[in-house]
Amino acid sequence: MGKKRLVDLSQPFGHNVPLWPYFPDVKIERFHYHAKSGVLSQQITTFMHCSTHTDSPAHVIEGAQYTDEVPLDKYYGTGVVVDIPKGKWGVITAKDLENARPKIEKGDIVIVHTGWHKKYSDSKEYFAYSPGLYKEAGEWFVEKGVKAVGVDQQALDHPLGTAIGPHGPGPLLPAVCEEYKRETGRDVKEDFPYWEPCHNLLMGNGIMGWENVGGDIEEVVGKRVTIAGWPIRWVKGDGSIVRLVAILDEGDQ
Repeated sequence: MGKKRLVDLSQPFGHNVPLWPYFPDVKIERFHYHAKSGVLSQQITTFMHCSTHTDSPAHVIEGAQYTDEVPLDKYYGTGVVVDIPKGKWGVITAKDLENARPKIEKGDIVIVHTGWHKKYSDSKEYFAYSPGLYKEAGEWFVEKGVKAVGVDQQALDHPLGTAIGPHGPGPLLPAVCEEYKRETGRDVKEDFPYWEPCHNLLMGNGIMGWENVGGDIEEVVGKRVTIAGWPIRWVKGDGSIVRLVAILDEGDQ
């Protein structure tokens, strides 16, 4: 086996980690520390749906697989990192995916780079104004038969197709919906009538997904690589923070 190079595709986790609009703050407390105990032990209270993470099917589909029930090979394999630049509220279409390079093949892991990961922060811009996938993209991935999908945005669905818009427990950010109406002349539900359709299409068809992809993703945009991003073995878990990496042969440029 030749030498490998690992490229981190993960956003950082820690104190003041950026959070989706309805999560309480992450708490990281020292239980033991060196001056007190001669060791460092920390206690963390967190939702798993922060930083770079994977959703499990049970997160959105009642009776579906929990984190510990998803086969490990769903999170590992050959993948492509495709560049589909999008701005505020842009929608990633089936045509975008069909024309992406390297060409997306059946069985691929697909990482979608829009450039939005550069805005990752505790900000309305990152979470509420991001571009994203929606129903059409989800249908395309299912028809193509991909293995997994990762995005450099806040979720596997466009923010206006989540509870940030008028869906489920939303709208979490009514002012954003009003802004969309002012800018487009249309209600959010006219353009985004379904609640998280891409989540449901992907995970309902055995396709796993990662959200908040970032890190050194720029190093592998436009490349075919090996992708790995495993969750912890959480029994009855709804998702997991992951360390997502791209693996290349050392000679790859």
